[in-house]
Parts: sequence; structure tokens; C-alpha cells
Amino acid sequence: MENSVQFMELNGWEHFRDILEERRRSSDLSHALRSFNPQPYKGVQPCSSSALNRTVLESQYLRYVIQQLSVESGEPSEVIREEAAGILEEMSQNLQLGFIRFLGFTLSKVFKRLFRRIHVNDEGLQRLQQAIQEYPVVLMPNHRSYVDFLVLSYILFTYDISIPVIAAGIPLMGMKLVGEIFRRSGAFFIRRAIGADKLYWAVLSEYVRTIVRTGYAPIEFYVEGLRSRSLKSLTPKLGMMHMVIEPFFKGEVYDISLVPISISYDRVLEESLLAHELLGVPKPKESTMGLLKARKVLNEDYGTMHVCFGDPVSVRELAKGKINHRQYNLVPRDLPIRPSEDCQAFVNTTAHTIVRLQEENMVLSPWSLMATILMQNLGGMDWDSLAQQTEWLKELALGFGAHLDWPGHVPCSEVMSSSLSLHRSVARCEAGRVLLVEEEPQGAASPEEGVFRKAVAVLMCASYRNQALHVFVRPAVLAVAMRTAPSSRREDIFTYFRFLQEVFSNEFIFIPGRGGEDFEEACSLLKKYGAVQILDQDVTVTEEGHSTMTFLRAILEPYVEAYQVVFRYLCAESSPVFTEKEFVPAVRSHALKLMLSGALESYDVLSSDTQKNVLTALLRLDAVTKSRRAEQTEFRVNKAAITRIGDTLAGRITPQTASHSRL
Repeated sequence: MENSVQFMELNGWEHFRDILEERRRSSDLSHALRSFNPQPYKGVQPCSSSALNRTVLESQYLRYVIQQLSVESGEPSEVIREEAAGILEEMSQNLQLGFIRFLGFTLSKVFKRLFRRIHVNDEGLQRLQQAIQEYPVVLMPNHRSYVDFLVLSYILFTYDISIPVIAAGIPLMGMKLVGEIFRRSGAFFIRRAIGADKLYWAVLSEYVRTIVRTGYAPIEFYVEGLRSRSLKSLTPKLGMMHMVIEPFFKGEVYDISLVPISISYDRVLEESLLAHELLGVPKPKESTMGLLKARKVLNEDYGTMHVCFGDPVSVRELAKGKINHRQYNLVPRDLPIRPSEDCQAFVNTTAHTIVRLQEENMVLSPWSLMATILMQNLGGMDWDSLAQQTEWLKELALGFGAHLDWPGHVPCSEVMSSSLSLHRSVARCEAGRVLLVEEEPQGAASPEEGVFRKAVAVLMCASYRNQALHVFVRPAVLAVAMRTAPSSRREDIFTYFRFLQEVFSNEFIFIPGRGGEDFEEACSLLKKYGAVQILDQDVTVTEEGHSTMTFLRAILEPYVEAYQVVFRYLCAESSPVFTEKEFVPAVRSHALKLMLSGALESYDVLSSDTQKNVLTALLRLDAVTKSRRAEQTEFRVNKAAITRIGDTLAGRITPQTASHSRL
């Protein structure tokens, strides 16, 4: 890494270095063409992408699968093997240093235009460099922007660390020229709809396992599966997670290091696009022309980015006492095997653990705190009141363990004025009052269009609030449980706490099996802050804690209201059956009518992510069942079960103990 002089320490936590500082002072071309000599895994000799592909195609595992498919379909195995070779050719990366250098030069120019600073933690990169030499490494960043994977490869190139191969969606491959640049920069492309295609699954899983098993390169993928349109952590997807861990299950590697990476943005490039997508506006197709048209973003200021490389997590350590390797020892390593329930549970828990670690290493900007306050005052608020409440929230967030990029020795009002200026596309200050910015109407606007414009503004602001939710969500769940429970007895409150976690486990990240620990953590934080007191088996709010508990409840209220709206809609519908395609537009139309009549104030219910999360919760709670008919997915509603969940959420009845609880 080239010498740099500026370091920043966050709350006595990690030292961060601005990697753009050196780029502003020296030649980008020299940076791109300098020597690049990363230390590989256990001295592994370089291997070409074509050699990697041959290893995959000639593997005993893939031969077995091809033979089985030949027997099932009646097609010659040679034909199926050719199909597998075609899948691999479409999928595989072709990492070449020359293209990394090209990206290094180009991205230096682009990042200096987009960002004031890109802060990275040196200690984390040193830990990563050591881990790569010892065990296969899996890089697991959160996913908030298309910039994510570009900045990670750029940082690793800058620090002389092995460039990863990166799981990417296949639409990126279709971008003329750009798709090939990505492929030669380490991207391998995965179809979004694989379904029951056994051959594709076999090729993909063997490709991933071979990379891990041989230590070909660090492998990078988004455990959330998709870019988060709400900037909130998403429930992890487990397919790729199982693929990267399976070589450990089978004893093909001694250990695997999982590295959580937290990417935090002051301002996200796609902020308006994401809000429109949540409201049903189709996402623009990835294309080279679209990328060129997006050049106007280079004229915008996106503030500071923080990239925190977390401590490597040992799969071997996590698996102690949880995994029985006997089932893998009884079957040849090269043959397919269905994972046991304990392996599936381990993969699920590990994936959730990684996402929690990503959250814990996030760096919050002042704007995230300001947006959290504004979301509880959608009609606008006085600047002085916003400043006062943000200062209060800053202390609460620090007390709850948040990492804040809040400049010291600068007046709070100046810090917040700068943040508001950076986010002038979301909010503005007029005559001492802070208001959300709505899009200008094109001609005469209907009431429905007015609601849509307001919803875009609210969801843009909400996305920045969402960056901070992980800090407050456990105390917020406790605050709601304390208000809803029939008594102040610890046991009653804990029962409601567990119920709320179960209902909202797709909205927020709760590690399976840790409901008790989450409850104790929430109690401890609120007791430490002086908001609750715990005497014998009673948990009560202190006199000075009422305002804090009101604030925390207000964080969850939009979600509670959104879920109740969907519950009532499903129970009121005459037909108990609906299709997947019908659900989101129907709920959005219903919510829009309620908003126009003044019966609903929460804009979160208009978000397609929230609507889908409600449906997933109802499926998990056995209040809705899913079936496949005539090539479309149908859902059948159990109105009595949904009514019971809604009544429990409202505190009218006590939660039932669910045998299927994951928490």
C-alpha cells in the first residue's frame, strides 16, 4: 500500500485511512501500473481460468450427475456434458491482471469525482491478508449499491491483496463490453431463476466448491442475495452459503475463513431509483447505454464511504459441537449428498451471524440519525428541534454501541447543516423549518399522484433511517413488548418479545436460537441508559425513561401498522386464494385508498419489500399456505390464523407458543 498520512479513529474502535488522499496527490497511472504481488493461499501456484474449468468438468461429482441425468432423460451423456460445458462457459470468470489495472486506473478517476473520502480500516485488511495465506477465504459484503463490488476489488488491488472472484447476476453479463470487462475482472455470472434445473445447480455448486477447495482465489458473494432497495439488511439467502461451506463439511479443507465486510455510504448513488422500485416502478435494465446515460452522477457529491473489513470468522470454530460429520464420512466425497437438518440449521445460523456482524461494523453518518428523527415528524419540524433531538439521539446511539462518523471539535449544528446540504435531494430547510423534498408534478396532478410523490420522498428518507435500525431494533422490540404485555412480569414481556421477533424476522436480522440473548441485551442497554428498571422479576419504565421508550416504539410503529393493514385486507377479501402477481398491486391499491381517505398514515405499507415480508411472515406462521398450479404460485389464506396474529400484535390476546419458532 502506498504511504498515506491521514488516519481517523471512530469512537476508539478502528483506525481508518482515506485511500483517496494518496490518489489526489499522485499519478493514477503509476498506481495502476505498479507491481502487484499478493500472497496466495498456502503458496498455491497460479492457475488459469481454463484449467479451473477443466477441473470442474472432469470432476467425479459432475460426471456422476451427468450420468444420472442421462439415465433419467434418456439423452446421451455426451450431449449433457456439452450442455454442462456451455453452462460453465457462460458462467465462468476470466480474471486477468491487465483488466484489474485498467479498472484501477478508471475507478481512481471515478471515485475521486463521486466521493470526498473512502475510509478503510487498515487493521481489518492486515487480518484479511493473513487469513488468505492460511485458509480458503470467503468475502461477504453487504449490498447497498452497484458500486460495492467495484470498490472492494479496488481496495484489495490498492493493498496488494489477492483479487477475489465475484458472484454476479447474469444481467450484468449482457452489458456490451462492460460485461466482458467485469468477467475479466473476476466476476462469474449466475442466472437469477435456476428453479429445478439440476444440471445448472450441479455445475454452479461444483464450480464454487472447486474454487474454495483449491484456494484458487478468495470468493466474494452477497449473502443477502440482492441489493437492498431499502438500505436495510435482508434475510440471508442460503444456496451459495451452503456451497462455500460444504468443502468443510466433507473434510476437503481443514477450515474456511468467512470475512464480513460492512460498506457504509453517506449518500447512495441510487437513492431515488431505489424508492421508485419499491413503489412498483420497474428497475431499468442493466445496459452499457444506461451506464453511459448515468454519467451525470459524476457531477454529484456522495460524501464519504466507509469500508470495514471484519474479523475473519472460523467455520471450524462455529461448527464445534454442532455438526456431525458422520453422514459425510459414509458417502464418497465426490457424490451428491442431501445436507442433514443440523447442517442446514448451521448454515442458516452462520448466514444470520455474518449479517449481524456486518451490521455491527456499519458506520453511521449524522444524516442517518437526522433521518430517523424526520421519519417520526413527516409533516416537517423546526431546525432547532431537529438539532436538539439529533444530539440526544447521538448520545443514545453511542450508548447502544453504534459507530458514528461524527466530526469532533465541530459544532453539532454545523455538522448537521453540512449533512442536510449533502442530502438536499431528500430534505431542505425553509424559514427555519426542515421539510422532505417532493418531486415536481408534471402538469395537473391527481390525488393518487400526490400520494406517490410524497411516498417517494418518505421512502428516500426512510432508507437512511434504515441504515441505523439495527442499533435500535432490539430495545425497540422490548419497548413495544412492554407496552403490549398484560403485566410487567419479565416472563410476560419476554413472551411478547419472542412473538414480535418471529413476526418481524424478515424485516430485521435476528439470529435463530438467540431470542433469549437478544432480550437480555435489550434489557441491559435500556437499564444502562436509565430507561427501565429491573426489580425481582418485574421490568418497568423509569420516570425519566418515558420519552426514550416512546421514541423506540415509534421506530416499530410504521411496520406494525403496515402489517395490520395487510392482515385486515387479506381477511376482508372474499376469495381466500390469490396469486403471487396479484398480491403486491392489490395491497398497494388498497393502501392507497386508505391514505386518500385519511385512514392510514404509514407509507411503509406501499413498499413492495414490506408487502412481501408480510407474506413471508404469514407463510412461516402457517397463516398462509403456498402451492403451485398451472405454472403460477397460489396462496391460500387462513383468515382465523391471520386474525389471531393481528389480535396478538395489537395486544388483544396473548401469543401462542409456536412449535415452529425459529427464535
